[in-house]
Amino acid sequence: MRKSLRRGGWPLSLWLSVLGAPGAAAQSLRVEVVPHEDQRRVDVTVGGKPFTAYIWPATLKKPTLYPLRTASGTVVTRGWPLEPRPGERVDHPHQVGLWFDYGDVNGLDFWNNSDAIPAARAPTMGTILHRAVRRAESGAGEGVLEVTAEWVDFQGKPLLREDTRFVFRAADGLRAVDRVTMLTALGAPVGFTDNKEGLIGMRVARALEQPSTTPEVFTDASGHATTVPRLDNDGVTGRYRSSEGLEGDSVWGTGGRWAMLSGVVAGEPVTIAMLDHPQNVGFPTYWHARGYGLFAANPLGWKAFTNGKEELNFRLVPGESTTFRHRVLILSGRATPDRIETYYRDFAR
Repeated sequence: MRKSLRRGGWPLSLWLSVLGAPGAAAQSLRVEVVPHEDQRRVDVTVGGKPFTAYIWPATLKKPTLYPLRTASGTVVTRGWPLEPRPGERVDHPHQVGLWFDYGDVNGLDFWNNSDAIPAARAPTMGTILHRAVRRAESGAGEGVLEVTAEWVDFQGKPLLREDTRFVFRAADGLRAVDRVTMLTALGAPVGFTDNKEGLIGMRVARALEQPSTTPEVFTDASGHATTVPRLDNDGVTGRYRSSEGLEGDSVWGTGGRWAMLSGVVAGEPVTIAMLDHPQNVGFPTYWHARGYGLFAANPLGWKAFTNGKEELNFRLVPGESTTFRHRVLILSGRATPDRIETYYRDFAR
């Protein structure tokens, strides 16, 4: 079997059987990865139906996977600001799809940057620019996309080169994304100052938010506040749970090797799980998991999540690299913690 069809040391057929899918049937689900660089996107389909797309529109300050869907086609990510839907929140315009960035890199904020940033703040913001599609490979049950991007300052000077490998998998009742991201410091040292805004995040659909009872105000690391109003909770069903057994709002700011978010979207029970690899810096990650729909893993924000008891200021010297590995699972149905733990053990091999 080709090396690209092995993950975690297991053949694809065995990996699919662990997920509860018949191997032969699952492998018949062809994953197509098709670049459309003139449209600033790479489409990912399963059996001819949309799963997600890697996009880098000029209106966003970083590439992202958008939208993300279940095996049945139900969209689990927020539409706004790209495709607004009735009843959605319209806060945090930088939170789009599934992305990877950070709130303080050499003093620049890559996390909060968007077209909504006032001109006076723009020089303090960083942008991630897509540079190249290096590989796009389709296959039975699995597709691969490899891309290169640069993390640049306000004047366009690159600090970091990003080389990312996405692996998209499909099985009966399951869609999965591996994001393996290598960051390389370029001409100068790069510091990731301890910051709560990071690192891999997704903004989920309204139905997967946790029900809210009061308006809230969230302040970023620079002291800028965003008000998140209380909305009608009809159809809002999300609930977090971590590998450490914590649930609901208690998951935020705690450490764990994985976290899951379960709910019902358009009548379909759904579970999203995010897995942190033991080789990542800062493992086990802290969960930046907010009830309003931000589901993120931040292994570099120790000070923010421990009330100053611990601190991590990670640095790369010129030419030095570090790699972050994450897996995101989108499951049809309500998965148990034991089932997520089984997926995790495979990922951590």
